[in-house]
Amino acid sequence: MTRRQLRENIFKILFKLEFNSVDEMSEQMGFSLDNIEDIEEKDMNYITDKTNKIISLISDIDAIISQVSEGWKLDRIGKAELAILRLAIYEMKFDEDVPFKVAINEAVELSKIYCNEESKSFVNGILAKVEE
Repeated sequence: MTRRQLRENIFKILFKLEFNSVDEMSEQMGFSLDNIEDIEEKDMNYITDKTNKIISLISDIDAIISQVSEGWKLDRIGKAELAILRLAIYEMKFDEDVPFKVAINEAVELSKIYCNEESKSFVNGILAKVEE
């Protein structure tokens, strides 16, 4: 599985956080992983590990989003955009293996697929402020 595919699967699990409690996310992650065809154990471990790390830091990540999203409270941000921002900010702030530009580019690409046309500019703008 490519890094982009791994990231997309993590995004899909994080999206479920908007509809489930943190306590339910382990079960939701299991459901998601069960639906990925021919997933290798190393990819499953990568998705599980990274998703759990993001969930464990969700308060810190949300604080960063709130700080840089002037005029946008978390509950006003679209659910898909919020999941994308959480993943990207985790990669930018807490994952030394992912360069800032890669995290931003991948977030914009996800927003092109899962969000409306204006979302890519919104996501890019928020993440550019995080990079500063």
